Amino acid sequence: MKKVKIYTTPLCPWCQVTKDFLKANQIEFEEIDVSQDLEKAKEMVEKSGQYGVPVIEIDDKIVVGFNRPLLEELLDLNQKDEEKENK
Repeated sequence: MKKVKIYTTPLCPWCQVTKDFLKANQIEFEEIDVSQDLEKAKEMVEKSGQYGVPVIEIDDKIVVGFNRPLLEELLDLNQKDEEKENK
């Protein structure tokens, strides 16, 4: 299973879209509210070079913003769909 972290803020609509996407695909994730944790906010900027959220970390890969095709690829979701079709 992949390790997924999402750096968020409470009022970010794309953060909610991303979390809903992860939940819909039964992906467990750690949510980090960077509006409440300055150290984690600094960590996010160091990893991504970005101040905006969401920033999603999948294992050692960083995705800035909700990029569905890239998230599906990094989470191997396309592979899961193909496995279902072959059953």
